[in-house]
Amino acid sequence: MVKPIIEARDVVKTFGTIQAVDHVSFEVYPGEIFAFLGPNGAGKSTTIKMLTTMLRPTSGKLLLNGHDVAKDQAAARKSFGIVFQDPALEEELTAYENMLFHAVLYGVPKGQHTTRIEELMKLVDLWERRDSLVRTYSGGMRRRLEIARGLLHHPQILFLDEPTLGLDTQTRNVLWNYVNKLNKEEGMTIFFTTHYLDEAEQVAERIAIIDHGKIVAEGTTKQLTAKTKTKSLEKAYLKLTGEGIRDEISEDFDGLNVRSALRNQRLRG
Repeated sequence: MVKPIIEARDVVKTFGTIQAVDHVSFEVYPGEIFAFLGPNGAGKSTTIKMLTTMLRPTSGKLLLNGHDVAKDQAAARKSFGIVFQDPALEEELTAYENMLFHAVLYGVPKGQHTTRIEELMKLVDLWERRDSLVRTYSGGMRRRLEIARGLLHHPQILFLDEPTLGLDTQTRNVLWNYVNKLNKEEGMTIFFTTHYLDEAEQVAERIAIIDHGKIVAEGTTKQLTAKTKTKSLEKAYLKLTGEGIRDEISEDFDGLNVRSALRNQRLRG
């Protein structure tokens, strides 16, 4: 029997009196493309931050490739790469320098730096712009660079938190083509969030929907539409989460700065 590569077991995260994640459980299997969907403030980003060792769960257990993310952070981090919802690149460095800096933080062997960086920057069609400052990059180029950076240490899992937010249709299509290629050719497990439900419907093999900190449904698009007696993922999603507009609130109740926290954790690890 195949073991899950990602496991959430009865996970709770509270910030003072606010319960951002409420007894969440799910499993993701090796090589799967898994979408984690929900309205603003539903608990998506908080869950990803716990999975990627930037927040500790209040209770419950999270496992990545068999490693408890709260107890064995260094081993867990070696299993994944991540592309954040918010930009996490150093704009005053060149694209190549950003890649090199990340290689050092992740402990990529020094002898592999040049070869690995060139390979990945060519994969995302940025090698010719390797010496350009990141601040001169378009939004789509930055996303592609972030994907390349997240793959430097050959992760088994790639987390994508709103990876195509604000990108045009053509760039979104290119990015998902890259992701599908990685999934098929390297067997990489993809865990992503998005507000573009057409992306989830086209790309994800399975979907979990979280609302008010709880998983309200899980399954394939076909299973979710059958459960809600609807004809599309969007209509199923609206039936499960409601059609009311949600406030644009942040889940970062503790004021966590993603970029500095990630850097500090890598240095400590």
